[in-house]
Amino acid sequence: MGSLLLIHASVWGRDLRIDPPHWYAGMAQDTLQLMIHGRGLGKARLGLEGLSGVGIIEQRQLEHPDYLFVNLVGMSRITPQTCTLRVELNGKTQRIPYTFHARRRPEQSSRGVDASDLVYLIMPDRFANGDTANDRVAGMHQTEIDRGNDIARHGGDLQGIADRLDYLQDLGVTTLWLNPVQENNQPRESYHGYAITDHYRIDPRLGTNEGYVALADSLKSRGMKLVMDVIHNHWGDKHHLNRDLPDSSWLHSWPAFTRTSYRASTQIDPYALPDDARLMKTGWFDTHMPDLNQRNPWLARYLIQNNIWWVEYAGLDGLRLDTYAYPDEAFVNRCVAALRREFPKLGIVGEVWVHTVAESAYWVKGNKLNSRPQELPGITDFPLYRAIMAGLQEAEGWDEGIRRIYYTLAQDGLYGSFPTNHYIFLDNHDVSRVYASLNADLERMKMAHVLLMTMRGIPQLYYGSELLMGNHAGLGATNVRQDMPGGWPGDQVNAFKRDGRTSEQNEMVDYIRRLALWRQKNGRLMKEGQLLQLVPENNLYIYFRQLPDRGIMVVVNAAQKAAQMPLDRLAGPLNGVQAMKEVTTESQQLLNEPWAIPGKSARIYEYKKSPN
Repeated sequence: MGSLLLIHASVWGRDLRIDPPHWYAGMAQDTLQLMIHGRGLGKARLGLEGLSGVGIIEQRQLEHPDYLFVNLVGMSRITPQTCTLRVELNGKTQRIPYTFHARRRPEQSSRGVDASDLVYLIMPDRFANGDTANDRVAGMHQTEIDRGNDIARHGGDLQGIADRLDYLQDLGVTTLWLNPVQENNQPRESYHGYAITDHYRIDPRLGTNEGYVALADSLKSRGMKLVMDVIHNHWGDKHHLNRDLPDSSWLHSWPAFTRTSYRASTQIDPYALPDDARLMKTGWFDTHMPDLNQRNPWLARYLIQNNIWWVEYAGLDGLRLDTYAYPDEAFVNRCVAALRREFPKLGIVGEVWVHTVAESAYWVKGNKLNSRPQELPGITDFPLYRAIMAGLQEAEGWDEGIRRIYYTLAQDGLYGSFPTNHYIFLDNHDVSRVYASLNADLERMKMAHVLLMTMRGIPQLYYGSELLMGNHAGLGATNVRQDMPGGWPGDQVNAFKRDGRTSEQNEMVDYIRRLALWRQKNGRLMKEGQLLQLVPENNLYIYFRQLPDRGIMVVVNAAQKAAQMPLDRLAGPLNGVQAMKEVTTESQQLLNEPWAIPGKSARIYEYKKSPN
């Protein structure tokens, strides 16, 4: 299946483009919007040949004379076939083949992402360079490679990721989330992917559409999954639709450049000034990222169809929706609902970068705060991230130190249901590396990863953190997007191999692997296990994940000194349990004898429960 439909139409003297480039038979949605772009096509008429049962319900010329937008109805009833689009203009006719492919078989389609998975976040430009031939692509704005410059392209690509799947699978990773891989043909900082310039094309410096599908299929063959990062709030100012804008109402326009306030709190604040709420929603994310107006129905359908197209085309298992709180609220709900109709198992998480549970919960389906129904299954859990980082560093206080985690989780009721679909994390591409946040303390790193691997939600690792990569995030966080050592030909150190890592790096890699593989064997417990937590005392935080027949007890000692286990407080949750096994050491522990938890440590004890 080709990535684009570019047909040279000599009648009009320029190439003609149709988005989507093809579609699929058997979709749940009955309407398909075609965007046809070519000189003077706004005045054309479209007809269909060889496609029975399908009708044209609307043709619309927008402000730009070169665009024709057409809505077709009857899509849910068609079979796989190639039909003919008949474009008529000025008494002349152009016939164009258009294909409706069969959908993927059930075993190849979206399997979803859930709390039994371990997600590994990769910035493709910075992970590994598997194909040096695509480092420089003629005709693109950025063709240079400069690995010494944080904001330049470094040359990593999809092939580099495909070549390292053994490493990732051995680490215990089940799911890859890649920062955006669609074309970013921007003059500056195109490496990170968040200023898309073509929604239907993989950036050629990363690979091809076919290569992206091959990566997805390779992951499937290993029982692994793939999540795509998509952006609805903005696109790059060099986007082909921005350079030839179909209609001025597609963008939020200001008399002069006006930046968003980034204050998502204005959307939940009952006292917010309307102008403040509007600025957050309609201000531009950056000078080169025009803000999109998703209230425009033609743009809205264009974005939603693109999401659906990629999930079906590549058999994706999940989507991460960037800057979820910024686009129009009705649009994002419509988008999520449309995706779930087509792919009921699809894992969807929205990036909501806020500091409080209330601000996060506002966007989640079933929440207790928003009077308007929401569709989003889960968010990126920044409140829990902040609680873990502070909890492992601060001295204990009434609501400081390790108690921050307890108080954050105590507010989970605001989500309306058990927040099992949240992404929980210790770092990502926008914040400080966890090793830096924990002051390069290896023991606290282990404690943090025990929390990550046993807490409710879907755990997400950031590439290289297993190698103890450091750096506190600077402006734009460009300095936390380092290259993986050994990912480039000629690298002096290859950290993908054991002998290329330091002893401390190997210790951390081994620890994460042990936890991750244990987690894979306990997938049901991670998805369904009830969370119970004790109020922390004396820097000791204890919580449980329980099924009717078994469970785990996690003990985190944030103090420097060893602490005695409070056996009297365990009698309720461990009623009937006689002994447990510590997961990382496999040592046995009887419950009728006292024991201590070393300072700066976390322990996982698994146990079986007798049926009532």
